[in-house]
Amino acid sequence: MSDNETKLVKQLQSVSNKEAAFKILISLYKERLYWHIRHIVKSHDDADDVLQNTFIKVFKNIDKFKGDSKLYSWLYRIATNESLTHLKRNAKLKNSNSIDTQDIVINNLQSDVYFEGEAIQLKLQQAIATLPEKQQLVFNMKYFQELKYSELSEILETSEGALKASYHLAAKKIEAYLKDH
Repeated sequence: MSDNETKLVKQLQSVSNKEAAFKILISLYKERLYWHIRHIVKSHDDADDVLQNTFIKVFKNIDKFKGDSKLYSWLYRIATNESLTHLKRNAKLKNSNSIDTQDIVINNLQSDVYFEGEAIQLKLQQAIATLPEKQQLVFNMKYFQELKYSELSEILETSEGALKASYHLAAKKIEAYLKDH
């Protein structure tokens, strides 16, 4: 962790500075976490809900953060888990499997006023939706957020080699999908 992260964590874990430090944390990470979540859940409204849940969980659990990883890696892990939980909860509520849920999410992208994509971006999102969950995560985090494999390894708690293989397979599947559609 950098000195700034260490200082912020200490402030977050301090009763007297927690609220002020939390405002700083939100201003530093809100946008990056929003887009990370948005790439997973696709919907703006869902992304906002998951982001709020993520920050609530961080606020409640910051005292458990030991500094074994970077602060943002810990935040991304929470955001990722919250996003996946949200998708599974929605699938369960709609009594559908993850493939049906992804189809619904992709179809809803076209009517989402916050989706500013062109046809090719929509095709890319459709291709990503066909990937298994782990490959979607790895592809989104590497391609859109340009995270390094070492960062991905920390966030997803997976070896760099496995992540490289997942990304390579995902890219090949997306390429094949785009050629066929």
